[in-house]
Amino acid sequence: NMGKYHADLIGRVPGLELTAVCDIDEERLKVAKEEQPGAKLFKDVGKMARSDSVDLGVVVTPHNTHAEVALTLIEGGKHVICEKPFTVTVDEATKVIEAARKQGVMLSVFHNRRWDGDFLTIKKVVADGLIGEVFHIEGYGGGYDHPRYWWRSHKPISGGAIYDWGAHFVDWILNLMPGKMESVYGFLQKLVWHDVTNEDHIQAIIRFQGGRYAEYQQSSIAAVGKPKWRILGSLGGILVEPGTKAVKVVSFARGYREEAEVPFMESDWDAYYMNVADHLLSGEPLAVTPESARRVIAVLELCEKAAHTGQPQPVPYEDEGW
Repeated sequence: NMGKYHADLIGRVPGLELTAVCDIDEERLKVAKEEQPGAKLFKDVGKMARSDSVDLGVVVTPHNTHAEVALTLIEGGKHVICEKPFTVTVDEATKVIEAARKQGVMLSVFHNRRWDGDFLTIKKVVADGLIGEVFHIEGYGGGYDHPRYWWRSHKPISGGAIYDWGAHFVDWILNLMPGKMESVYGFLQKLVWHDVTNEDHIQAIIRFQGGRYAEYQQSSIAAVGKPKWRILGSLGGILVEPGTKAVKVVSFARGYREEAEVPFMESDWDAYYMNVADHLLSGEPLAVTPESARRVIAVLELCEKAAHTGQPQPVPYEDEGW
């Protein structure tokens, strides 16, 4: 489970030590006692937030509780890492950010997949100038499968289908596309899996300054798939097919057509917690700021609003000191 995953990551990072576990489920606390014998156990996050044995709290709970739990920890003077998605709404994200600023504590969001091997490789290809200026991005994930019976498929808890992998894909897109967002358009389909409340198929279209745009599609009813990534730049393009281990690059950067397959770099998910430790202990810049994570939530929230209204939604937050 995700709680143990975070505990294992923390245990591998110098300067961090797991000191406490909180869960409202007695059975999960029994498991935690066996797996983390040195940790204090809590059933109430408020009591944990008041404990002197905790400096940093990690929120690994269903999406609709992220803001509430994070605020409780912050009010107790704790630094906070929140699992993705940061929150369900921009208003919630803003409240958590403002509370952290007021208390003078660190706040970050676990966008660990910024250190995925394929994404690191794509970033390097772009940074090396092989495809020029990025102006179009397509990201895709999915297939034709039942989305399972669990809380992640229940919209009142999860926020909707776009809030799972969509949080990763939108974060990737925002880290690849230069410039401010101008508007978000969205489509939601509910056609097949009526025994769960999440949408079956979603698509978000983000327009950026200068006419650049990105599309993200996630589906559980896509009988025919697409590449995971298709990225176009002024001097070339990138293609990543699902299940492959290399980035296909077509480049005109040297004045003629060149094609290459660049093997994925190694993923490094420990890097997220390494950065947090370096930030808290040595003052290194924080890699994943809460403000960058709030931009992701803006896209997710506006995608649904656009789908219901049938109108592109402006992104005012980009001009409000974000």
